[in-house]
Amino acid sequence: MTHSELQPPLFGPAAATAGPAIWSRNFRYYFVARSAGLLGHTMLPVAVSAGLIGAGHGLGSVGLALAFMTTPFAGLVLFGGVLSDRFTARRMMIGADLTNLVTRALMALLFFQGIERLWQLYALMAAAGAAAAMFQPGAASTVPLVARDVQGANGVLRTSEALTALLGPALAGLLVGAAATGWVMVIAAVTYGISACGLFALRLGPVSAPPPGDSLWRNLAIGWREFRSRRWLWGTIVIWMFYTMLSTGPLLPVAAGVLVPVYGSALFGLLSCAFAVGTVCGGLLAIRLKPRRPLAAGAVALLAFPLYPLGIVLGWDVPVLAVAQVLVGTGVTFWGVMWATSVQTQVPGEVLNRIHAYEVAGSVCMLPIGSALAGPAAEAFGPSTVLTAVALAALLVASALLLSRPIRELRRVPGT
Repeated sequence: MTHSELQPPLFGPAAATAGPAIWSRNFRYYFVARSAGLLGHTMLPVAVSAGLIGAGHGLGSVGLALAFMTTPFAGLVLFGGVLSDRFTARRMMIGADLTNLVTRALMALLFFQGIERLWQLYALMAAAGAAAAMFQPGAASTVPLVARDVQGANGVLRTSEALTALLGPALAGLLVGAAATGWVMVIAAVTYGISACGLFALRLGPVSAPPPGDSLWRNLAIGWREFRSRRWLWGTIVIWMFYTMLSTGPLLPVAAGVLVPVYGSALFGLLSCAFAVGTVCGGLLAIRLKPRRPLAAGAVALLAFPLYPLGIVLGWDVPVLAVAQVLVGTGVTFWGVMWATSVQTQVPGEVLNRIHAYEVAGSVCMLPIGSALAGPAAEAFGPSTVLTAVALAALLVASALLLSRPIRELRRVPGT
C-alpha cells in the first residue's frame, strides 16, 4: 500500500533524479522549515525559565516545567515513529508544528496575563513535548527524500542546528530582558507557522506504508525486529548508551561546578559558544568529506572528546579550553552527520521512521541518569576524578566503535 501524497523510495531511480545534489527546491523549503522550527524550539527553555522566575515562582517550578516537556517526548517518540510510517512523516510533522504553534500562542496568553495556575503551563509544556515526539522521527526520514547528497544535506542541517542553538537562547534572553516573555512565545509561534508552511510546500511522491490491518503494537514489533537485525545499528546504540551516561551526562554539570567558581558564568558561557563554533565546523567538514567507512571516520573524530575534560583536570587556561571545545564540537558533529547519513541510507524507507524512533529513544534514555549521578559522584570522589573518568569513558566508547567489526566496516552507500 502507498500513500499517494508523499515520499518516494529512498533509493533507486526515484532517489537519483536529476537536479541539485543538495539545494533542490524541496531541500530549500525543508531547510527553511527545520531552521525556523529549531529556532522556536531553542527559545523555549530560556523563555520559560526566565518567565517563571520573573513572575516570582521558584526554581522547582522551572524544573517541573522542563520535565513536563521532556517526559512525554521520551515516552511517545516510539509511537511517533509508527504513526509517521502509517500516516506519512510530512503529515505528522505539519500536525506537530501546528500543535506547537497553538501551545506557544496559549503560553503567550498565560505570560501576558500572569501565571496563577502552574498546571496550565505544565499541560502546555507536556503538549509541546508530545508534539516533538511526533515530529522527530520524520525529521530524519525526510532528508533522503529532498536531497540526493544525503550526507551533504545532513551537514547543512547540522550547521543550521548549531547556529539556531546559539541564536535561539540568546534571542530569547534579550527579548525577555527587554519585553514580556509572552512576546517570545508569539515569535516562537510564528517560527512554527513558517515551519508548517515550508513542509506543506514540499512536493513528494508516494511511499510504502504498513498494511492497513496491522495493529500499532505489530508495527512496533516489526520496527524492533528491523532494528535488532542490524548489528551495526543496535551495537552503536548500546555503546552510545554508555557514552551518554558516563561522558556527556556528567560533563556539563561537573565542568560548571569546577569552572564557574573560578572564572565566572560569562567565561563558562563563552566555552559553550566555542563548542557551538565547533559544531558549525563539524557540519561544514561533513559536507566536504565523504569517507568510504563513515562510522569508522566518525568514531575517529570522537577521539577529540576527552580533550575538554582532561584540559579542566590539567588546569589549562580558558583560551586553550576554548580550542579544545571547538575540536570537541567538530568531532561530535562530524560523528553525528556520519551516523545520521548511515541510518538514512542503509535502512529501507518503509521502516525508517520506526528505526529512527528506536534510535532516538536508546540514545537519550541514559542521559538523565548520567546527569543525576554527576553531583553525588563529584561529592564522593572529587570533580577531578569524575572528569578523568568522563574522558576515559569517551576514549573507550570511541575505541569500542572502532573495534566492532560491523560498525567499523559499514560502507557508505554510493551516491549519497
